Amino acid sequence: MADVILRAENVTKTYQMDSVVVHALRGVDLELAEGEMAVLLGPSGSGKSTLLNILGGLDTATGGSVWFKDHELTKMSESQLTRYRRDHVGFVFQFYNLIPSLNAWENVALVTEIAPNPMDPGEALAMVGLGERQRHFPAEMSGGEQQRVAIARAIAKRPELLLCDEPTGALDSKTGVKVLEALQRINADLGTTTAIITHNASIQAMAHRVFQFHDGRIAETHENRKRVDASEVSW
Repeated sequence: MADVILRAENVTKTYQMDSVVVHALRGVDLELAEGEMAVLLGPSGSGKSTLLNILGGLDTATGGSVWFKDHELTKMSESQLTRYRRDHVGFVFQFYNLIPSLNAWENVALVTEIAPNPMDPGEALAMVGLGERQRHFPAEMSGGEQQRVAIARAIAKRPELLLCDEPTGALDSKTGVKVLEALQRINADLGTTTAIITHNASIQAMAHRVFQFHDGRIAETHENRKRVDASEVSW
């Protein structure tokens, strides 16, 4: 069994909205091992994105603790969390957030300029199957290609964690599968611990483990003894 790289213990998150208290997370326990690909599955509002934001240092828990290796995120200052995100975490969101005036290579290079041990932007783009598209601008690319540029940007700093929130949510099945293939290749070739949030049950078949969310809790966890290749996923 690989070492645990990320651990959440009894994590809660509440929001105060006027006189109403919203319980987004209700005591979540989760561990991710080094090199693991995990899928966090569940409907909208079940707490998946809230947990991912806490694991990535974008948000803070109301209660409980979160650990990255032997560092407790829940006790870090804002500057320490910024450093954690910069040095250890890559993010991929549903919308690509590319800069329209920069080509693919330049969009990826933005991250490599501040990373301590970056990849060459061209190498990162080649890993996601866009080696021939480096000088194209976002407007010249399909949605799936733009998302793969966003993935290349996320991995170019060689993060230990890759956190993906609905990375295929804005894509059809054909282009979405290419994005999933890129994520699977990165996980296999680089050993990057990868967590994918989705409400699409088909995607769970490619994960090592699946965490099923319901009403702010992990309702069920199961391991895939036989994983499906991303090219076989369809919806």
